[in-house]
Amino acid sequence: MVIIMLGAPASGKGSVAEILSKEFNIPAISSGDIFRKNISEGTELGKKANEYMTKGSLVPDDITVNMIASRLTEDDVKTGLILDGFPRTVKQAEELDRILAEKNRKIDVVVNLETPEEELLERIVTRRVCTNSSCKEVYNVVMKPTKVEGVCDKCGSPVTQRDDDTLEKAKNRLEVYHTQTAPVAEYYKATGALYSTVLSKSVNRMKNEVANDVIEYLKNK
Repeated sequence: MVIIMLGAPASGKGSVAEILSKEFNIPAISSGDIFRKNISEGTELGKKANEYMTKGSLVPDDITVNMIASRLTEDDVKTGLILDGFPRTVKQAEELDRILAEKNRKIDVVVNLETPEEELLERIVTRRVCTNSSCKEVYNVVMKPTKVEGVCDKCGSPVTQRDDDTLEKAKNRLEVYHTQTAPVAEYYKATGALYSTVLSKSVNRMKNEVANDVIEYLKNK
């Protein structure tokens, strides 16, 4: 099974992917985590990616595709996977189709999350992340605060704000998303794989409701 998570930054892709990962027993792969791993390890691809990520810009297609292609060769994705944050451009989507076709695999569903922009900005600037690379639990100082300020509930490691989660960089990331990533939804709509749904507190429809609907959709497909 191959699931793609689409949506603007902080739309809830990772949270929904985590639930789907447990339900179908397949790994959720975040492109952001792959980038940060390469950056922390000082790889050449990581150094190049960091130049763009620190500005809130999209990492060029060739760098991103090479990182993802390498990850898809690992053993844990043989039975299925969930891609969170990739593809982010139509070219990346085309490259992913090529990579999957070479492995005789196809995309089962592309989940496109829709959230009001003002809500996205609020989520980004109030988001906090566990600094333990083995944990990476995500919190929110408004919606999901830690029990002890600045300390992860799960592992006790420090919790911090990502460098790119400032208001200025968040606005830039959303602008980049609308111009470069939103067209990916149209690409998948044309293939019949797109499943668009709202995830927003304004309509009391959050990660659990969305994930349950996706699970039922896949089971009845």
